[in-house]
Amino acid sequence: MSLRIGILGAARIAPVALVKPASTSSEVDIVAVAARSLERAQAFAAKHDIPRAHSSYEALLADPDVDAVYNPLPNGLHGRWTRAALEAGKHVLCEKPFTANAAEAREIALLAEGSDRVVMEAFHYRYHPLALRVEEIVASGELGSLERVETALSFPLPKFSDIRYDYDLAGGATMDAGCYAVHMARTFGGGETPSVVSASAKLRSPRVDRAMTAELRYPSGHTGRVECSLWSSSFLKISAKVTGSKGSISVFNPLAPQAYHRFTVRIGDTRRAEKFPRRATYAYQLDAFAAAVLRGEPVKTSPADAIETMTVIDEIYRAAGLPLREPS
Repeated sequence: MSLRIGILGAARIAPVALVKPASTSSEVDIVAVAARSLERAQAFAAKHDIPRAHSSYEALLADPDVDAVYNPLPNGLHGRWTRAALEAGKHVLCEKPFTANAAEAREIALLAEGSDRVVMEAFHYRYHPLALRVEEIVASGELGSLERVETALSFPLPKFSDIRYDYDLAGGATMDAGCYAVHMARTFGGGETPSVVSASAKLRSPRVDRAMTAELRYPSGHTGRVECSLWSSSFLKISAKVTGSKGSISVFNPLAPQAYHRFTVRIGDTRRAEKFPRRATYAYQLDAFAAAVLRGEPVKTSPADAIETMTVIDEIYRAAGLPLREPS
């Protein structure tokens, strides 16, 4: 039995995030795509060898041969179409960030809880052995008691007309790059959800951040910092560092270690490097989604987990003096 997935939107991320890993999976078939025009859907389907093209998202959700949907739509539309997919009886793999804000995340989580469908947020890095190894080392106590967690994701996006700068589509650096930094801070910080002590934004427009830094404090007492940008002096920064009383872990590129990574553990005067498979994070993520749907295995990026991430993002925006993002 295979899981039949339809794609909501001919998004640029879909080929690398779903189509390519599905091509090597024995458990997943991409069977349909929908776009705002039939011509665009047909072009995407032809390019990626997808059997059916639909002229609307509603038509894809009504397709009886689609078991699950991948939702890579703009941030402000994630909640609306995840809700619609659940109401149509489909499982959902939703791109990050899960929703526009924490209130909407709670609404979708409640709907998911009342269904028998799998809903999973697409934090692909979370399913790679590298992320699991950081989590394992932190939990083992090898680093001692945690003292500081620092995560960063900055990359240049100089096309200011991009939807990721559009407030009406729930855009902003903290929503796009920053949601990864926030999620990594939670995951690598002992699994705790921190509170926001302070936050400072650099603005693209009065309501939209192009860069953000935030200081965090965890319930157990350790501190943290998240940094993100789409356009700032931090041209490219993809990193995580966890410091404890006995040692530290430093990771370059925890987001996509299949491209290149450095993973260094320092305990006292000793230092070791660890290496991880070059298999794509997206392939591990798709494995996890299929396992959850086909065999009932749990997911690490559940709607409940998304509520915690969106709560921190909301707090960052409040601390920076910016409005929360709203559903489109």
